[in-house]
Amino acid sequence: MRYTKVTHAIIEELCALLGAFNVIVDAERMEAYSHDETSAEEYGHMPEVVVTPTSTSQVAKVVKLANRKKLPITPRGAGSGLSGGAIPVYGGIVVSLEKMNRVIDIDYANMAMTVETGIVTNEINNLIKEQGLFYAGYPMSLETCFLGGNIAENAGGGKAVKYGVTSRYILGIELVTPTGEVVWLGGKLAKDVTGYDLTHLVVGSEGTLGIVTTAIIRLIGLPKAKSDLLVLFKTPAEAIACVPEIISKGTIPTSIEFMDKLSVETSCCYLNESLPYESCGAMLLIEMDGPNAERVDADAEFVGDLCMEKGAIEVYMADNRTTQERVWNVRRNIAEAFKVRCPVQSLEDIVVPTASIPDIIPELDRIAAKFGISIPCYGHAGDGNLHATLVKNPDMPMDIWRSVEPQALEDLYTIVTKLGGKISGEHGIGLKRKKYMAEFMDPVELRLIKAIKKAWDPAGIMNPGKLFDPD
Repeated sequence: MRYTKVTHAIIEELCALLGAFNVIVDAERMEAYSHDETSAEEYGHMPEVVVTPTSTSQVAKVVKLANRKKLPITPRGAGSGLSGGAIPVYGGIVVSLEKMNRVIDIDYANMAMTVETGIVTNEINNLIKEQGLFYAGYPMSLETCFLGGNIAENAGGGKAVKYGVTSRYILGIELVTPTGEVVWLGGKLAKDVTGYDLTHLVVGSEGTLGIVTTAIIRLIGLPKAKSDLLVLFKTPAEAIACVPEIISKGTIPTSIEFMDKLSVETSCCYLNESLPYESCGAMLLIEMDGPNAERVDADAEFVGDLCMEKGAIEVYMADNRTTQERVWNVRRNIAEAFKVRCPVQSLEDIVVPTASIPDIIPELDRIAAKFGISIPCYGHAGDGNLHATLVKNPDMPMDIWRSVEPQALEDLYTIVTKLGGKISGEHGIGLKRKKYMAEFMDPVELRLIKAIKKAWDPAGIMNPGKLFDPD
């Protein structure tokens, strides 16, 4: 695919459309938009210009200009993604929604909220918690990510076991299509089968089918009580094997997070924190919530007793805010801790059916031994979504690592596929995994995806180079 380069004349036209203060051409300022949370050295690519529109109409004008001139466009939220989805592979224009963060409407009667998608996800809950409401479709990085990025990736997170992922809470969207048209899809409706469900086709499409500028999100009642269990097991296999047992007993936890010993130890060292990891091989962090403390305590006791029956060494209850924050802080900082310990790694987010979770752990051990690397594992075990992270050992030369990494990923994705799983549960395909999507996806399914992309984006300008290479 051939694209036009951004010229001085195009920059002047962008300035006329948006105002010069919403157009960035300085290389030093643009560098921040050249990468996300993946390796900037491996995946980064500089844009030719960055624009920061303040309205949907401005976004539409930029997209129409890009169509006329055949300029590649890369939509961008907070840049907290882990798959290279917001990296401008072909240069061109980065459209950052950072200035589009207004709350348009909080509709308590319909339990809905309308917001621009540049809002920080955590801010949504800060605005509504006093009314006893919350937005449940958020990921672990809720304090930094934008709602627009969550929608683009159909982000999941720690609470997905009970509450589901982002798509469950997106009622409607305002979309700037790849041809620059503006359309509202969905609305404040509990049901809608009027034609194809285009709203949820866009959710999870990684910014390849348009730019979502505004969203109507569903709100639900804020639980009145919660309690966390930190459960210690002798081995990762025993901890993982307990997860389907918990799920099948009818008491659905809010979260079931898995952490192997290396993950806990690394995060504790990073935070100068202490958890009793010395005596165990893995932990489960299980959160229960509900309408009152009595119900939550009863559910927590039931789950704790079940874990002990299934071989747990010890069950610790965190039933106050300070203790809960301590244990969750360790879980939330594992990825950051490993970046400090060894920045050369491949953070994966494989997903398998819940019943197949126990089969993954011995495979990770086998792959790590085969290639002489470490594969610490943690993540959202309650929904089968695990962050098995390939980490280069310190004494391994970089040329060996570059040879080993793709081979280890092939092995990992092969076993995941055999177990009925997928290569990404929440981070997305983006730039990082696109070559593997072609290999591990049914070719008929891939053809259908490409056909949709072609129909919606005939010029091929909208976030090109993600999911698959442009024709």
